[in-house]
Order: sequence, then structure tokens, then C-alpha cells
Amino acid sequence: MNYTIVPNKEVRIAISGKSGCGNTTVSTLLSETLGISMINYTFRSLAAETGMSLAEIIEKAKTDDSFDITVDTKQVEMAQKQSCVLGSRLAIWMLKEADLKVYLLADDETRAKRVFNREGGNLQEIMNFTAMRDREDSIRYQKLYKIDNNQFDFVDMKIDTALYNPQEIVTQILEKLVSMGLVVKSED
Repeated sequence: MNYTIVPNKEVRIAISGKSGCGNTTVSTLLSETLGISMINYTFRSLAAETGMSLAEIIEKAKTDDSFDITVDTKQVEMAQKQSCVLGSRLAIWMLKEADLKVYLLADDETRAKRVFNREGGNLQEIMNFTAMRDREDSIRYQKLYKIDNNQFDFVDMKIDTALYNPQEIVTQILEKLVSMGLVVKSED
């Protein structure tokens, strides 16, 4: 099955979810399937650019709003230039013009196991760090943007990623895009 964007249209898809929900995996697969850019500019990207560790960025962001503002502004600016999949914690809130907003969720244990499988370490420590990070993120988003990242009822799709593999999730998103008239499906 081939999926392509309707000719002469630009399509912006915003995908959000907390750490370990599969944002990056799903966003990458979806962007590759549609042949459009995947924008996933995050604290991890900023850490790589600045030479700081992710933990340092997270710690500094607690008292210095410029880290969040830099990441959020840059990803939205990138997304506004072209058809894309924007995969980030705040994509569904920040990219107001997104044609489709998707929220990926999974229970805390599933999320921690995914981070463990990706990065290694101690599962309990990862669960503790992930819970702390979720709390800190929520506090910052509320302070900076008045966003409650636990409130996502406005999205077009909510998908529990513990129930499906990444390709099945991408297929669900593609079928939604087809039903919206933004993407066409062919047998090629």
C-alpha cells in the first residue's frame, strides 16, 4: 500500500506523548511513509548541539525558560515551512495549524521499559527518573504556556501505544489522513 499527500497540498501532523510513548518511532515511520520531513527538535537535540547532557539541560530548564522557548520556537518555525510530521512533547499544543493532532499514550511501566530497552540502565531508576521528568515537564509547560499536558481531549486521535506496534499505529494515522482527504492510498 502506498500513501501520498494529495497533490498541491501541504500537510502538517503533530504527534505528542510523554517519554517512552513512541513519539520518535511513530513520527519517523510516518514521515518516511509519506516522504515528508520529520521534525523532532527536543531537549535531546539541544543537548547534542550545546555539548551538555540531557540531565543538565533538564536541570537548567527548571530555572531558565530560554531552553524550553528555544526548543519550542525552533520546532514550530521548522514545521511551518513545509509538509511535515512534528513529533514532540508539545507539538499538539504548539503547532496550532496542524491538520491532524495525535496523542500517543502508554502506562508508566510500558514507557519505562521502552526507555530501558533503548538506553539501558536500571529499570527502577528509569521509572523514577521518568516520573520526575513528567512532573517537571508539567510544571514548566503550565508556567511557560499555561498548557496542561495531561489535558489532550481536543486531539483528533488518541492511541494507546501499548496495544499496537509502531507500524499498526502509523497505519491508523494514515487511514485517518485518507478519511480527511489529505492523503490518498494506492495499490502500487
